[in-house]
Amino acid sequence: MNRWPHLRLGGAVPPEYRSNFFHLYLDVAWYGVLNASALTFLSVFAARQGGTPFQVGLLTAGPAVMNLLVAMPIGHWLKRQPVHRAVFWASVAHRLFYLVWIPLPMLLPPAAQVWTLIGLTIAMSVPGAALAIGFNALFAEAVPPAWRGHVAGIRNALLAIASVVSALVCGRILTAVPFPLGYQIVFGIGAVASLMSSFHLWFVRPMEHLPLPVLAAEVQRPVKAQDCLSQRPLDRAVTRAKAMVRMVASDLLHIKILREPFGRVLTALFLFHISQFVAVPVVPVFMVKVLHLQDQQIGLATAVFWLSGFASSMQLANLARHKGHQTVTGIGAMLMAFYPGLMVFGIPLGIAAVLAASCLGGVGYAWMSGAFLNYILERAPQHDRPPYLAWYNIVFNAAILVGSLLGPFMATHVGFVVALALFAVARVAAGLFIIKGG
Repeated sequence: MNRWPHLRLGGAVPPEYRSNFFHLYLDVAWYGVLNASALTFLSVFAARQGGTPFQVGLLTAGPAVMNLLVAMPIGHWLKRQPVHRAVFWASVAHRLFYLVWIPLPMLLPPAAQVWTLIGLTIAMSVPGAALAIGFNALFAEAVPPAWRGHVAGIRNALLAIASVVSALVCGRILTAVPFPLGYQIVFGIGAVASLMSSFHLWFVRPMEHLPLPVLAAEVQRPVKAQDCLSQRPLDRAVTRAKAMVRMVASDLLHIKILREPFGRVLTALFLFHISQFVAVPVVPVFMVKVLHLQDQQIGLATAVFWLSGFASSMQLANLARHKGHQTVTGIGAMLMAFYPGLMVFGIPLGIAAVLAASCLGGVGYAWMSGAFLNYILERAPQHDRPPYLAWYNIVFNAAILVGSLLGPFMATHVGFVVALALFAVARVAAGLFIIKGG
């Protein structure tokens, strides 16, 4: 009997699915290298270069603002593009920016490096928004519903394995190589890995090579000529303006989505993501400036986080089958409370508390991240996913913006320890809301 049914033997996968699955697996494996190299150590690098919690928060808040501005136009644009090509080119445009990170320590003083990195992350977020929205739509079209748990489980496992290895290697590089050359090497590893991930995205194809259908509800009633002719010029202008507003609200913004049951999903995930991202700019500064951890210790904690995520992802498919993706998402969100909650004990206990926080937080993250996309896809109509995913992207980035600014504000005004404890409570509350209200 197979203990991990979502890791089925290759022969069980229908031949027509194997190419998509294979390239989705290698895409996320290379992303795992990027994740535990350039992405993990970016905030640490900024903190070591004198970055404040506010500046570290801007590394995520700035891109969130840009995503909010472009999410709906991008979702509208994606409906009219072959999704696999759009995702590939968006990934290339987004990931070429990682190459620019490499020479920064040689070109600019520390303070200017931090602000330049903030500017670069904002600029790369425009194609990044297209990648985020488009990939979710591509995943839905490239992986049949019956196989999504299988593919998501393996992708989570590969992401964890690649992240563990990359975190340990990068931590060792940063210890052995003088600063800042070690960070340049780490950023270079991330840049190469990101482009390899894009390479594999090229080969992921929708199962049906057909454009998304245009719904009758999206066809707008034109303004009749006689309506305009019977009005005065000012009234005609007002009529045209109202028609344009209705068209934008219906065809581009899809406001109606907020009144549907999917609106509750968006509310629940919005609250969770705020609780998730309030900690993101605070923890790296806490580890560097309060706990005084070395880069190798931070790499070890990252490796433990992803190793525990890998171990727990083995049971993800069974758990989702018995509890449902919504409940698993909520449970994962609550378990993620251990990461900021136990981190505060790093002051008396040192690295042991950080490793414990990473271990339990990794379990929660693996369950949440493995289930939440399927939770969204279950609630979004199959025939018209891009606008629903675009609204999720707006909610996600709004939560990043709020969380990334709220976290440093709280840490400054109530202190690191109280702030991290409050972040933990917020994650538990958000998880319960997903289960009960989402």
